[in-house]
Amino acid sequence: MLKARVTYACLVEGLRDLGLRAGIGVVVHSSLSSFGHVEGGPGTVIRALMDILTPEGTLLMPSFNHGAPFQRGRTGYYHPEETPTTNGAIPDCFWRLPDVARSLNPTHAFAAWGRNALRYTAHHHRTLAMGSASPLGLLHQDDGHSLLLGVDYTSNTFHHVVEMSTQAPCLGQRTEGYPVRLPGGRQVLGRTWGWRASSCPFTDRNRYADEMVKRQRVVMIGSCRAITFRLRDCYAVVSRILSEGKTGFPPCRGCAIRPRQVPQTLTSDWDVERGRLRPDSEALTY
Repeated sequence: MLKARVTYACLVEGLRDLGLRAGIGVVVHSSLSSFGHVEGGPGTVIRALMDILTPEGTLLMPSFNHGAPFQRGRTGYYHPEETPTTNGAIPDCFWRLPDVARSLNPTHAFAAWGRNALRYTAHHHRTLAMGSASPLGLLHQDDGHSLLLGVDYTSNTFHHVVEMSTQAPCLGQRTEGYPVRLPGGRQVLGRTWGWRASSCPFTDRNRYADEMVKRQRVVMIGSCRAITFRLRDCYAVVSRILSEGKTGFPPCRGCAIRPRQVPQTLTSDWDVERGRLRPDSEALTY
């Protein structure tokens, strides 16, 4: 079977049909291969997004490494200007571009371009990995959108913002530490979340997608099924499910899943009551 051939013009047309326009903020999760063949590769997808949003908008992408640099035989540290992302070809091309800012979370850094790029990324290492002040949390506050290009809701990182904002007990608040090498050469211990010991029956198993159907827009671009929705709509759906439970699974308060314990597990440096770092946190020094 011949692969669909997708041009820059096809991308622009499809993205505009989804409702993307100048000045808005969008987080993108993507699969390049889902399009078929994109003429020009991942850079063409990025250029189409940038041209539509313009510098007055904000383009946000995950540039997570999911702990890959800390495995045996790897560098042993995260560097914002060197460490590849494991999120696919489009985000790995994106974070390397001029004028794209990248945050300092050691395992779940975000990359951003446009009007709010620096505001979203500059202090990510001083807040919760997916909290309300994280890059994705700030996009939510600004009434941003999510765009899923050839992936489903299991790739929708925003549901983790809902989990952390509602204090789901399965995620540790800055309870794992990994080396981060700063652009100037200094090495520090960066904090990130403590991942849960087992999967969430709702967000990790795609059990809220059915409730997003009436809140989303869908367009085919080549062979890619592209979905967009407002983050505020997703927050309403996911927060209710986490609070009430669904399809026989209990709400968060009745779930026994807790953060994993690994060699990198540390006592949190986060003051839960005040919603900020403790004054002795190393993150305040860089």
